[in-house]
Amino acid sequence: MGETTVTTLEGRRTAAPSPVAGEADGRSEQSLLHRARASRRPRLWFEILLIAVSYWTYSLVRNAVPEQKAQALRNADWIWRVERTLGIAVEQTVNHAANSVKWLIVGMNYYYATLHFVVTLGVLVWLYRSHPGRYAAARTALFATTGVALLGYYLYPLAPPRLMNGGRFVDTVLVHQTWGSMASGDLKNMSNQYAAMPSMHIGWSVWCGLTIFALAKVPWARVLGLLYPAGTLLVIVATANHFWLDAVGGMACLAFGYGVARTWYGAFPHVLPRRVSHGEPPRWGTPAAQPANHQ
Repeated sequence: MGETTVTTLEGRRTAAPSPVAGEADGRSEQSLLHRARASRRPRLWFEILLIAVSYWTYSLVRNAVPEQKAQALRNADWIWRVERTLGIAVEQTVNHAANSVKWLIVGMNYYYATLHFVVTLGVLVWLYRSHPGRYAAARTALFATTGVALLGYYLYPLAPPRLMNGGRFVDTVLVHQTWGSMASGDLKNMSNQYAAMPSMHIGWSVWCGLTIFALAKVPWARVLGLLYPAGTLLVIVATANHFWLDAVGGMACLAFGYGVARTWYGAFPHVLPRRVSHGEPPRWGTPAAQPANHQ
């Protein structure tokens, strides 16, 4: 550390230590990292572009994973044996029971095909408008969840129950000719049919449910937040698109996603300040970031 000469209030000149260039560069890098982690007001154009590009990339990579049919079917047989050993292999019973009530299973088919996207986008829009200080962290958790799921699709190809050999499951979309599902019917060639583990229907719906439950002020909305992933779990099993254990994989991915968000932002999304200033964004852990506007 070098020295610089300064003049005191009394007029005397004295030597004072000056920062070494390396130390200054280190502080500058830390400052940049701190600013990158700070809660910022999201930019609409950037978020729309980011979501569109991210989902396009996710779909491209997911569908580029080789459809290892033989291995996927062997893995499905193994999952089915494990569930039978654990006494939780009731997917076939649920599938047949739901399929016996046409209006119910048709409704579940459309639920599976649409709410996965509609609700998730709706929660993102709500966060953007009402909780801008928490938006980036929550979005990071969702994106990290989706990103790590790609590893599951690549490392563990898995056939859904409806495609098992001799599984006697009903492909409810095919039987009832409902539209919209990329999993079966006319659109099945546009999607990897052997990427059932983990279930992102569960990963995304639990993310939505936890976000709504943690941040909504209206009690009935918080209840709906909890019911949504529960309903999704029933739907993915009733339509024979997933095993119960696929849902466990989806929740494991979500735990990873929240871990990434907490590591980067220093707190879980719901703990961060609700809003950010119009000027310099507040930094988590400083007095400016601890206002009474937590809710």
